[in-house]
Amino acid sequence: MIQQQTILKVADNSGAKTVKCIKVLGGFKKRYARLGDIIVVSVQQLRNKSKKTSKVLKGGVFRALVIRTRTQYRKKDGSSFLLNENSVTLLNKQGNPIGTRILGPIPKTLKKKKFMKFVSLSVGLI
Repeated sequence: MIQQQTILKVADNSGAKTVKCIKVLGGFKKRYARLGDIIVVSVQQLRNKSKKTSKVLKGGVFRALVIRTRTQYRKKDGSSFLLNENSVTLLNKQGNPIGTRILGPIPKTLKKKKFMKFVSLSVGLI
């Protein structure tokens, strides 16, 4: 579960390394973000020191899609899976991904939540 002030890893090649959650979107009293939710983040660290190659700047505010969480996720068939990190991918204002690749696996549940662009950019599915 992701809440405000949570530090997250960025799983795409946008140029950001870590981000901090500012706000969880999706309702009046929604406190936690789960797999497939959209949050507002601020960039904390950049991946490479060269600002010319990076698509984002330190301190920039973006929307992000949660693609991996450390909490256990249960499917309707009774099976469950657990991932080892909290990760997001950055979005632009239109809702499209900023990066051109997503590093690491992403769950198949994003396919059902209408995020096919992210599934096609990823390396593997869980």
